Amino acid sequence: MSGPVANNIFRSSGVVAAAAGGLSWQPVVTASTVSVEAAKGYFINTTSNACTITLPSSATAGDQIILVDYARTWGTNAITIDSNGLNFQGETDLYIVDYDTSGQAVNLVYSGATIGWTPSSDIVNALEPVAGPTQKAIFGYGYTGSAVSMTNLVNSSGVIASDVTGVGTARSGLAAATYGTDKAIFGYGNTGSAVSLTNLVNNLGVVAADVTGVGTARPNLAASNYGGDKAIFGYGGGYVSITNLVSNSGVVATDVTGVGTARRFLAAAGYSTSA
Repeated sequence: MSGPVANNIFRSSGVVAAAAGGLSWQPVVTASTVSVEAAKGYFINTTSNACTITLPSSATAGDQIILVDYARTWGTNAITIDSNGLNFQGETDLYIVDYDTSGQAVNLVYSGATIGWTPSSDIVNALEPVAGPTQKAIFGYGYTGSAVSMTNLVNSSGVIASDVTGVGTARSGLAAATYGTDKAIFGYGNTGSAVSLTNLVNNLGVVAADVTGVGTARPNLAASNYGGDKAIFGYGGGYVSITNLVSNSGVVATDVTGVGTARRFLAAAGYSTSA
């Protein structure tokens, strides 16, 4: 192969890209303000707050600074660039420069006093990670002549594993659903009397200890996931139609007034991928 190797981290078709010459990458920035330096690259994490980035007060033509949206959150919490007395694309630092597109990366190069700092590359990484579909399953709790709390994991080929010693209060007549895209929750049921406690399941299939119940204690209800990462318990008990929403963190909400015919021993399932 002949031809020069470009000192540019942004690869384009037909050009071999090497790490920017002399560029030093810094630790992830989570603060609301940061002063940056030439010849350095910065991962800016705005998950918790916006960030104001102050450029050097003096620069030489060819100076380079790279800013990268570390957590794809600039669309929620933008970065603001303070050019610190120097021009930015020919405008004075009285102008506000915001970057508010998630997944963006900005390659700033100083061209001289007239134009000042210029984004030589201003791109968005389109390859945003998307959670895959749920691959595994779990059976849990039930009745064998008395209430039990054992569980059985199911692998992605549908093969059921042997019993796992139960965690939490043994009970029957409960319901379960996925939440948070890769976790699960068991809730409510009958221990000889109606209960509303829940047990979360992590993405390794490990069942957690009892969580104090929220909402009306009842058995013989149903549950389903909804909205991609949340769940809902509904109906059951002594013929009620109340529901309880579950957040994508597994937190169960208080009762919602029932809609539809009160009933028990029903089923539920998610449907449709459209909003």
